Amino acid sequence: MSYTADVIVAGAGPAGAVAARTLAAAGLSTLLIDRAAFPRNKPCGGGISARALTRFPWLEPAIADIDVHRISRLYLEGPDHTSLNLTTADPSVLLIRRVEFDHALVRAAAAAGARLESGFEIMQVEMTDDAVTLQARDGRCVSAPFVVAADGVHSVIAKRTGVNTRWPRTHLAIDMMEETPNAILRPSRPDVLWVAYAYNGLDGYAYVFPKTAHVNVGIGCLLSHFDQEVEAAPYALQEQFVSSLTARGVLHGRSDRQSFTPFLIPVGGPLPRAWHGRILFAGDAGGFVNAITAEGIYYAMASGELAGRPLAAHQGRQAPNAVGHAYEHAWRSEFGAELADAVLIQRHAFGSHTRVRDAIAAVAPMHGVSGAILKYFQGTLSYRSLRRRLLLRFPLTLWRMARQHRAAAVF
Repeated sequence: MSYTADVIVAGAGPAGAVAARTLAAAGLSTLLIDRAAFPRNKPCGGGISARALTRFPWLEPAIADIDVHRISRLYLEGPDHTSLNLTTADPSVLLIRRVEFDHALVRAAAAAGARLESGFEIMQVEMTDDAVTLQARDGRCVSAPFVVAADGVHSVIAKRTGVNTRWPRTHLAIDMMEETPNAILRPSRPDVLWVAYAYNGLDGYAYVFPKTAHVNVGIGCLLSHFDQEVEAAPYALQEQFVSSLTARGVLHGRSDRQSFTPFLIPVGGPLPRAWHGRILFAGDAGGFVNAITAEGIYYAMASGELAGRPLAAHQGRQAPNAVGHAYEHAWRSEFGAELADAVLIQRHAFGSHTRVRDAIAAVAPMHGVSGAILKYFQGTLSYRSLRRRLLLRFPLTLWRMARQHRAAAVF
């Protein structure tokens, strides 16, 4: 059995669902495929910067029927319990459960006219001058002139086409996370998003995301650091982390092994080129994740929409090179500098716990800087404006980071 369409979108997570919605709304025959059946769960912290509501005006009604916990209080902690408390009048972060959120986005794509084909596990990819064909494990084949590959961090399409056979372990973070019902584990402050960097000597991050009836608790670091420096197994490390937070009163209850699902996040920056022939890579498959916050949902949605735009504008009739270059220009213009800077800051800061502590201590009394960061998360301040303010406040630190990056590039 085989199907054809104007565009195939592989992967129905946030990147794929938004791409499919964009394409279908433009009148293109859009086939959205995924190996799972929806609703399905997805390991993830489930945090989205509130600017998504501004960036995607259709999102608010699309998620009206799911639980969205809107957070206006953030607590950031560094080594030696150096801390920063941030409060806003309007929410700066949205906390959702992926099982609900992703399903809502798939429904929005279907409402726009996209057709969902579930249970499609990609095994083979063939690209010719005219089309791309994907073959599933069960023998089904689908073909289209273009494919948006949004099939995640372990993208089969990237592997089969040789675009990215694997991410280097220095470019992956392992996130050890559980999404646990409040009856088992609950936060002491359900109105506060709690984040710690370089927690308990780990070169990484830790977080507590309170949801409506669940709490997401996780601890993560670069996979290369975990390989070399961490002796404990992932769940043993998670249990220790949860126990330490219950001892401090940040959490009440216990860790739940059944709710624990570690996963990998690409934090080394986007692919050098996020397209190949008739294939455009979006979301985790393209490496669109903020290396500091590990936020991927917003960039997945944005990259999915940007991948769909050049195809929608010309009804999929442009030459592959023109489509690829248009997509590349679009994402680099919108958030390329943002993600590149995040990688630089992550490598600079996470390499020294002293730098993490000093950064939090330095920002804490600067209400103008912390306020600008929050406005950026809310979508009322552009990254370009935020970057300018940080350059004015920390010129020497940012100069050292750029110098360090250039030296690393040479060697």
